[in-house]
Amino acid sequence: MGVKRAHLYISGLVQGVFYRANMQRKAEELGLSGWVRNLPDGRVEAVAEGDEEALKKLIDWAWRGPPAARVENVEVIWEEPRGDIRGFRIRY
Repeated sequence: MGVKRAHLYISGLVQGVFYRANMQRKAEELGLSGWVRNLPDGRVEAVAEGDEEALKKLIDWAWRGPPAARVENVEVIWEEPRGDIRGFRIRY
């Protein structure tokens, strides 16, 4: 499948419910690189890069999120991998 890059915008009740920390944990478990952050409009934005199957698993997880989250939508934009990110971080 190869290396891919996914840019995600997650909307719903996704801030204040440990969404970022849980996504970081899941991405690390899947061996993905990238970052996740809250946006001022209440959404969460994430960029993840790695194996396409692992990215699909992260996207599936993004639709559920942690138990307290209520995800309404996950917009996924597939991009060319850049290889410019090491590890998976929470951005503030």
